[in-house]
Amino acid sequence: MNNTQQERVNIAYLTGIVGVAILGGLLFGYDTAVISGAEKGLQAFFLQAADFQYSDAMHGFTSSSALIGCIIGSAVSGFLASALGRKKSLILAGILFFLSALGSYYPEFLLFEAGKASYSLLVAFNFYRILGGLGVGIASAICPMYIAEVSPSHMRGTLVSWNQFAIIFGQLVVYFVNFLILGEHTNPIIEKVGEGLYTLNAAASDPWTVSTSWRYMFVSEAFPAGLFALLICFVPETPRFLTLKGDDAKALQVLTRINGTQQAHTILADIKATARQTTEKLFTYGWMVIFIGIMLSVFQQIVGINAVLYFAPRIFESMSESMSPMAYTVIMGVVNILFTLVAVFTVEKFGRKPLLVYGSIGMAVGAIGVSLSNILTLAPIIPVLSIMVYSASFMFSWGPICWVLIAEIFPNTIRGAAVAIAVAFQWIFNFIVSSTFIPLYNMSMGDMGSRFGHCFVYALYGIICVVAAIFVWRLVPETKGKTLEDMNALWKKNKKN
Repeated sequence: MNNTQQERVNIAYLTGIVGVAILGGLLFGYDTAVISGAEKGLQAFFLQAADFQYSDAMHGFTSSSALIGCIIGSAVSGFLASALGRKKSLILAGILFFLSALGSYYPEFLLFEAGKASYSLLVAFNFYRILGGLGVGIASAICPMYIAEVSPSHMRGTLVSWNQFAIIFGQLVVYFVNFLILGEHTNPIIEKVGEGLYTLNAAASDPWTVSTSWRYMFVSEAFPAGLFALLICFVPETPRFLTLKGDDAKALQVLTRINGTQQAHTILADIKATARQTTEKLFTYGWMVIFIGIMLSVFQQIVGINAVLYFAPRIFESMSESMSPMAYTVIMGVVNILFTLVAVFTVEKFGRKPLLVYGSIGMAVGAIGVSLSNILTLAPIIPVLSIMVYSASFMFSWGPICWVLIAEIFPNTIRGAAVAIAVAFQWIFNFIVSSTFIPLYNMSMGDMGSRFGHCFVYALYGIICVVAAIFVWRLVPETKGKTLEDMNALWKKNKKN
């Protein structure tokens, strides 16, 4: 696309509709990270239950239960995107976010005694978290798909990267909101009483954080969720979905408003050329494109980033006593934002592959730095800085670039189903990593005690990061500058070879 054609793009309109879709990314980040501030209060609350023992494994599940909804939501997102369209699917996601925020705040609603912990209440709470996870799963697949399908090819990487910026910004916002909600109050004092078993030191704990603080943290999501559900009603459906459904007139209208009349007709012709068959089988373009999409998702999770993001305050608490763990978490959120911007402003210049490879190497260095710090008992600032390097490296690479590739790498005629499968694998491995992190992190062995677990888990993540770099270098194609319609020709050629 030449400069004259680029100038015809209606930047204001494109920014507006992409900005609304990006709000879905913010909710994605907000919902998945809200647990980082709430999990200790939540653990303390359910440790008071008289009808069951709230174990470490139960807490790991409860902290990660939203991910079950994410797996289901992402798995059905392809069906929803094809049956309802991208826009209506995002409206549904917004409603689910809103209901989850209210239900997680007050899981006792109509059925249980207010403020009394019980096993039944734990089930109800997890139900509401899973409901929010459904919204996250749908939004995680369809928000980048929506952005990719309305964006001109020369801006697509940048605009989809803004979705990741919104995810990280949502996490930073909720870190800050959690910090403000906690205020002068302190986290509960939880003491170990056996392998995988804990008890609340009620006498030494702030009762407000046990009963109330976590509720405010969850309900704070209701405000952006309601706004998103409302605003998404005013954006257009994507031209590619409209064309697949045979509504060329509306597709041309949307394309014209974004790209100008001349370019709109050219793009519509390209879309129609690749959309003649709307029911192509998943493996029409070979198994490699599906494999690469799945493995991009798997690697994005098994490098361990979400375990760090979800349990950041707990991790910093174990590393340093010089500053509040929540303060460290906010600082990490700011660093994450800054390095996500690196990807936003360089993805169309450097391409997708170099950012993924260099980010993987940076993550390996950070993870191994944390591991060595536990072996050598280095100054607390070293593992803290290593965590920052690890997180920052993810934010300019696997964070945004994985979503860019998943949104653009699949041919038009299989994109809905292929994206759904890839994103479902992402959430499956997110759940596996997040639910196993605390047991691995707290693992004891001989005289080394929990230091062994701290060392082992980060060394494992570091090794996986090196494998991820090799995978990208050898197998992932560069998609910079290619249109979504070019993906059909790319994978047909690879299948023949």
